[in-house]
Amino acid sequence: VQLQASGGGSVQAGGSLRLSCAASGRTFSDNVMGWFRQAPGKEREFVAAISASGAATRYADSVRGRFTISRDNAKNQAFLQMNSLKPEDAAVYYCAVQRMGLLLRPFNAAEYKYWGQGTQVTVSS
Repeated sequence: VQLQASGGGSVQAGGSLRLSCAASGRTFSDNVMGWFRQAPGKEREFVAAISASGAATRYADSVRGRFTISRDNAKNQAFLQMNSLKPEDAAVYYCAVQRMGLLLRPFNAAEYKYWGQGTQVTVSS
């Protein structure tokens, strides 16, 4: 099982990026998918999560209204559209998959079984 995150890059504050997470090895249409991020010297933090069906989403307060998580179960992919980026959004972003399909504990990294390798996002002021 592999999760491949892509789409990171370097943008100016106020810009946008769209991250993608491609899963291979098995389908994850029955599982919550989420995004976390980790900045240098900081702990990994929750960014967003989406239920198996895509009907429910959760966001960290720091990104709500600017980021949008979505998924395409037919393609076994998840996405994170990031708008109005701020310098404090700079981090390595990781996609992850939970064992369950309902958003019961989306904020807890320990609930996620599979993790991608991360993609770097840099935001300059």
